[in-house]
Amino acid sequence: MKPTTPPSAVPSSGQAALRPDCSQCFALCCTAFGFTRSADFAIDKPPATPCPNLAADFSCTIHDRLRPRGFVGCTVFDCFGAGQAVSQRLFRGISWREEPESAPDMFAAFKVLRQLHEMLWLLGQAEAKAYGPDTAGDVRNLQAMVRDVAEGPLDDVLAADVGSLHVQVGDALREVSDEVRAGYFSGNPHLDHLRPGADLAGADLRGMPLCGANLRGACLIAADFRGADLTATDLLGADLRDARFDDADLSGALFLTQAQITAARGSASTRLPAGLERPGHWLGGATPPAPWKLLDTGNC
Repeated sequence: MKPTTPPSAVPSSGQAALRPDCSQCFALCCTAFGFTRSADFAIDKPPATPCPNLAADFSCTIHDRLRPRGFVGCTVFDCFGAGQAVSQRLFRGISWREEPESAPDMFAAFKVLRQLHEMLWLLGQAEAKAYGPDTAGDVRNLQAMVRDVAEGPLDDVLAADVGSLHVQVGDALREVSDEVRAGYFSGNPHLDHLRPGADLAGADLRGMPLCGANLRGACLIAADFRGADLTATDLLGADLRDARFDDADLSGALFLTQAQITAARGSASTRLPAGLERPGHWLGGATPPAPWKLLDTGNC
């Protein structure tokens, strides 16, 4: 049985500020973070160093060939708008190339602000999904707390107690998840293995009614969800790399991010939550996004 949809089912308009705009960023994702040669990256790159594929104007010289060149991880990364906020607001549009001495603080601020912006993105979803006024009020208060830090001066961003905020945000998201998922019947013995942190890599879940399942933090690499209904399924932090979602309904899933969707596989008939874009590499997907952007089954 599906519960009544809460009145605010679409993330707030404030989410627009949490979308990346690489045209206003000094390629912080290509410099601040390091990566190791793997299936996601073709080379080793230490942190705080520019990627060898970075051009003088901060664009990527292989942007249209990242996947075939072995840089799938770059296509999946989402800074939640932290890049332009750091580049333009905190550092007044002056790049680390113009002022090399600013690089350590700029890169450190980017790492912190990205986490704060991701929290705001998820809290926006939580606010839209919350049923009870008390729960929604708690989420809004936490949003204001995180936003005050994220929109503060550089010193406040660098001094942010990210660990404490993560705990508080995690608790709030869990409360909303429990509230939303409580509206679904449970007790299906065939779904007992669907639990937080479960290792379901490669699992065959085709066509299953997964409504209300808690897959928070689960390993779902290459799992097959084709034709499945994931309404009210908690996917916070789940690893969806190469998971199959052709013909699946993700429109009502909880706490999905663009990075998770981009890491997965799907089709033109995959239903996505409001605010998330169909990746260009999906079968029948949309036109690949510009460089600055990084079926109702009725079973439940």
